[in-house]
Amino acid sequence: MNLRISIALICAAYLIMDVGVGATADHEFGLPPHVDMLQVATQSLVLAQADTLLDESDVLSVGFGDELLAGEESDELLLEDPAVDPLESSAPDPLLEPESPPAFNADGGAQMDDEAADSSEGAHAALFLENRFPSATTCKTCHPRHFEEWAVSQHAYAQISPVFNAMHGTVLKLTNGTNGDFCIRCHTPVGMNLGEPLFMSNMDRHPTSREGVTCITCHRLNRNYGKISGRLPIVEGDITQPIYGPTGSKNLQQALENPEIRVTTDPEGRGRKIHSEVKKYTYLSQPGLCGTCHDVTLVNGFRLEEAFSEYKMSPAASRGETCQDCHMSTVPGKASGYARGPAAVVGGVEMPERKLTNHMFVGPDHSVVHPGLFPLDEDAQRMASMREWLQFDYEAGWGTDTFEEGVSDDQVFPERWSSADDRYDARAIIEIQLERLDAMAERRKSLLQAAYLMGAIEMQQADPDGLQFQIRVSSGTDGHNVPTGFTGERLVYLQVTVTDSRGKVVFRSGDLDPNGDLRDLHSLYVHNGELPLDTQLFSLQSNFITRNIRGGEREAVLAVNFSPDPLPFLRPDTRPTVLSGRILGARIHKKGIEPNGHRLARYHVPGDQLKGSPPYKINVKLIAGMIPINLVAAIKDVGFDYSMSPREIADAVLAGHQILAEDEKLVEVQ
Repeated sequence: MNLRISIALICAAYLIMDVGVGATADHEFGLPPHVDMLQVATQSLVLAQADTLLDESDVLSVGFGDELLAGEESDELLLEDPAVDPLESSAPDPLLEPESPPAFNADGGAQMDDEAADSSEGAHAALFLENRFPSATTCKTCHPRHFEEWAVSQHAYAQISPVFNAMHGTVLKLTNGTNGDFCIRCHTPVGMNLGEPLFMSNMDRHPTSREGVTCITCHRLNRNYGKISGRLPIVEGDITQPIYGPTGSKNLQQALENPEIRVTTDPEGRGRKIHSEVKKYTYLSQPGLCGTCHDVTLVNGFRLEEAFSEYKMSPAASRGETCQDCHMSTVPGKASGYARGPAAVVGGVEMPERKLTNHMFVGPDHSVVHPGLFPLDEDAQRMASMREWLQFDYEAGWGTDTFEEGVSDDQVFPERWSSADDRYDARAIIEIQLERLDAMAERRKSLLQAAYLMGAIEMQQADPDGLQFQIRVSSGTDGHNVPTGFTGERLVYLQVTVTDSRGKVVFRSGDLDPNGDLRDLHSLYVHNGELPLDTQLFSLQSNFITRNIRGGEREAVLAVNFSPDPLPFLRPDTRPTVLSGRILGARIHKKGIEPNGHRLARYHVPGDQLKGSPPYKINVKLIAGMIPINLVAAIKDVGFDYSMSPREIADAVLAGHQILAEDEKLVEVQ
């Protein structure tokens, strides 16, 4: 017991050092007062003194995951089990809900009891928060183009993602809460500034909170914070307060002086409310702003993501190209220049033409949620709440003529969708949403195809002793490694199939198991001995290597140490990391490609497998996926938001896999 208390005290001291000591340091750095890491660390100490959390079931739940590996249970991920909804529990977890901030209903208004519902208290609470942190939908009034780009972006999806939320919740569980707000403060800076619980359903967060990296995340910063892993004290104020941009107030002043436009900078005035000033903030156009969130070093020194560090050492940086030059340009992933046009349309009047940056921020992630929830859409928000959208079965054809003409008189629908007219209106919104998602998928594919280049199949041997061939996979960018960012969960791999003249498969690599995983060490089917290990697999996914508390290392799905000892705390390193360049407890085995670099994938098909009739056809596909399915299995215990099951998440992830390149070759065996 004393050892456990000592560990918790060390963690508490380390966490205090991470944010500064006491309330004064919080104030000096502009930290929101509710993000009280001392409180989280203290609660960890309390838990260290109580054995209730560390019973046998908890130890097993954070262990090897063998509960999925025995017999028929190895297919547990494939079942349509209802997801565990951590939000329906009647007993709140004091560790994960350290504060009691205002709660919000699915429409974004403050939750009220029966007595308060008869008053304007809830409306006042919602208005108060809008006046502190304006929503992107408020910005849309004058910036429709930027909003439409951003609303389908990875920034807008950052907090909506059920995968992120479950992963964040799992890390909190595995570290007994000592990881605090480290992950989530990048994904919902507004939510953390509001003091929302660390782990809760997005359906109960404030609308601006679930907008993730929203407009004010960048345009209400007034300091150059550098690499602080997303701890952003956003400047508060309603829409009339100053915002921050790279060009200053020149265009804004023209709008204020235009007699045709009725605008006001007075919060109480009449007319279209508009910013009183655009303060010049050139840091917004510099790579350092991106490094605020895109270089992630955990509080124990573990370097989880290094996109910004890779960029700083790249040829692109040497040429003076910025992150924005590639990722906010006209062509995703290429320094192709910027569009030009009005940055704002005020009262129907277009502002003067200027450089326009693209706010789609195309990346490898994609939505796996109901299209009524994402992309973010004002019409969808007005039409129904998030919970009501989840009841709308668009896949069954609700709101289409084919479906509606077959509806019987006794067919029962959820109350919100009992009207056919409402179902038709909802279907119209869904169709637009699906079109937006399809367009974004094409842009994602374009980005990935620019990043990864696959060469032709190069034969080295074709005789009765077997086939030998290789494929060159190259980086198409010189701005950072590929993959970059969260490389431990990024899939880019080659799928190789060799068939004889009758179509019989004689060799396969890069194929997926029934769960949707590659046949690597994290495949449950390989682990269970049901499928062989793919010894010739070519994958650019990096691996987390964690050290056990009693020695030895192992590959891990999450960068959290597995320990036979019951010490589930985020552990400070025992020596300065400057000596080794990394912490001793965990590391990343990087397998990506450096800027302008390449990797060779070599394959050998033994002669005893060439028993079919020639010629043999070699088919090679370069495929990219958002995350491995074993990550879904690793984080499912805390439940997925929107009551999604692990199988639903996995199917949606697999549906997003994209073939970036393909080559075929017919081979005669001499």
